[in-house]
Amino acid sequence: MKIGILTGGGDAPGLNAVIRAIGRKGMDHYQDEFIGLKNGWAGLMCLDYIEMARQNFSGILHLGGTILGSSRTNPEKEEGGIEQAIKNFKDLGLDALIVIGGDDTLGVAQKLYERGIPLVGVPKTIDNDVCGTDMTFGFDTAVAIATEAIDRLHTTAESHHRCIVVEVMGRHSGWIATHAGIAGGADIVLIPEESFSLDDVIDKIQKRMNRGKFFSIVVVSEGYQLKEKKWDHLLKETDDFGNVRLGGIGDLVAKEIEKRMGIESRAVVLGHVQRGGTPTAFDRILGTKFGISAIDYVHQGKFGMMTSLQGTKVKPVPILDGIKETKTVDKETYEIAKVFFG
Repeated sequence: MKIGILTGGGDAPGLNAVIRAIGRKGMDHYQDEFIGLKNGWAGLMCLDYIEMARQNFSGILHLGGTILGSSRTNPEKEEGGIEQAIKNFKDLGLDALIVIGGDDTLGVAQKLYERGIPLVGVPKTIDNDVCGTDMTFGFDTAVAIATEAIDRLHTTAESHHRCIVVEVMGRHSGWIATHAGIAGGADIVLIPEESFSLDDVIDKIQKRMNRGKFFSIVVVSEGYQLKEKKWDHLLKETDDFGNVRLGGIGDLVAKEIEKRMGIESRAVVLGHVQRGGTPTAFDRILGTKFGISAIDYVHQGKFGMMTSLQGTKVKPVPILDGIKETKTVDKETYEIAKVFFG
């Protein structure tokens, strides 16, 4: 078969592990040919691609990012964009498409599938907010990076009796904040799913001070909103999928703590460092499992499906299950984090 591969949306550690697994099994086991569509849906829209040989899939397992490039191009935003994508799919002589991306990228994939394009999805996001799968690759790496940062910030916060607010990624869900907060021993974790007031935050910090703890670590998801203050003034431009480019909530929280308590406070924004660099062993293995399953699904005719981690097994689920809603932090997990607040 002649199969196209694309990676869309934000990059995530483990993407190259997926690409490698697809190519190696596809070529060695199924004698497939591969077209690498560059920069997400933009590659299919503009016919920007490479014909992939075996060497393209070699030596990339440990690399971060994606060798195919990525973008947030949305064919639905272009006049006749979906039709153009379908035409280009046929002009390339493709038999199937493997789409690796988050809910936005997979949402476009579902539209193309409904229009008759045979494709398989692979869920990808460091935020771990795609439904239908227990975990996405990239999440483990992001949590490890955030945890290491929190560990390092503990020492300077304690030495200088400061409150340090660590802003991590998480637009609509606080998986990174919650897991890194638990692993790093954060004193407060603020996530979009749970609304804390400034009084709540101040109260927790004051209780620590009453016990002789004159420093605090607050972890906050970038999409978090305080009860008292909306951060609409921080919102910037949006991408093709309507996602606002977030940033600034950590600084806002730090300034409010310093103003109300007189404690020297600092905000540290981890930003894109959470996406970059070498993937953890877990993400390499999960990416590999997803890639192997994706190429198998193509040859089994399981189109309109995506790979899904359920327990320790990878199973096919409809792409619709992955994009129907955002997977948010469950109460049980957040309650574990709350045990250590204050």
